Amino acid sequence: MSFHISPASRLEVVKEYYFSTKLKQIAALKASGIPVLNLGIGSPDLAPSDATIQALVESAQKKENHAYQAYQGIPALRTAFANFYQKHYQVNLDPNGEILPLIGSKEGIMHIAMAYLEKGDITLIPNPGYPTYQAACALTGAEVQSYELTEANGWLPDLVELAKRDLSRVKIMWVNYPHMPTGAQANVAFFEKLRDFALTHSILLVNDNPYSFILNQHPNSMLSIPGMKEVAIELNSLSKSHNMAGWRIGAVLGQQKFLAPILTFKSNMDSGMFLPLQEAAVKALESNEVWFAQQNKIYAARQKVVFQLMDLLECSYDPNQSGMFVWAKVPSKYKDGYELSDKILDENAVFITPGGIFGSQGNAYIRISLCAPISLFETAIQRIKTQSNGI
Repeated sequence: MSFHISPASRLEVVKEYYFSTKLKQIAALKASGIPVLNLGIGSPDLAPSDATIQALVESAQKKENHAYQAYQGIPALRTAFANFYQKHYQVNLDPNGEILPLIGSKEGIMHIAMAYLEKGDITLIPNPGYPTYQAACALTGAEVQSYELTEANGWLPDLVELAKRDLSRVKIMWVNYPHMPTGAQANVAFFEKLRDFALTHSILLVNDNPYSFILNQHPNSMLSIPGMKEVAIELNSLSKSHNMAGWRIGAVLGQQKFLAPILTFKSNMDSGMFLPLQEAAVKALESNEVWFAQQNKIYAARQKVVFQLMDLLECSYDPNQSGMFVWAKVPSKYKDGYELSDKILDENAVFITPGGIFGSQGNAYIRISLCAPISLFETAIQRIKTQSNGI
């Protein structure tokens, strides 16, 4: 007699994360002797600041620092986030109630969804957009509706068209500027319209803001808009801006009344962040403009070479996009980005992310990560030029 345990039915609304399955395929190809170049995933290959690493080492050497920690993070970390927001975004936040550190902002997306959404609610997510928004919200039992973003509209939602929908059951609208995957930015005028839209329809806005310091001359927070804190909270992370993706350090920021339900859920899910990580994060948040400029000099040089790669593939792109990716439209001879991505992987052993994984509005696009040395991009260019699979 066979033994079988069925998984929870809620898992039927999600599937394994695209990059999880793709990494398995790439690993299998490498194991068979095909040297695949992975240009897809946005995992920074640069290191945090020396001061950040030194702070981690010194703190980890103290035996008393290996105990459980408070769910709200240490006061020094909350204060560091408050100072960071004041210095770089001109946003005033109370570290005692308006900042909740997280074990990465991806965790925060799930916590927010679970704290606010349930069956009968509707949530709005961007198309194209980060797939985790859809997955986290679907797991709550809420109805997930997308709003379409287009290149013609600067990858901003059409709030006039959106207002024509029945929004009576919409509880949360997820936004993400600077936007991933397109690299589009939102200006103050748009944020003001978005604030008024949320007020009119009683919708909580959640802005996911991890990319504001990468190839962006004017870092901004949605919370800097007057009155925005009445209708919005914001996620931020050190993963991209400070090269600390594996460290899993982020925060959700906003009024205490919005953060309290999130803390209630979070406190039942973890036991707080490792203290040396928190103390190192304090040091990271003290990084100055010179450090950010050095990182962006590297990314700008990489972006220039990736533009050459996109030109070789006959793709079109906005040279002013920000963030750690290049988003480009595939030529019409390809059915979609998947076709071009598969062709380059099969023929040249180069993996490029198809835009369709971010939603149907991304079907005609591809995305290349800037998280690799220039030599890797140059090798990819040579492979494609010679139609070689690198073997």
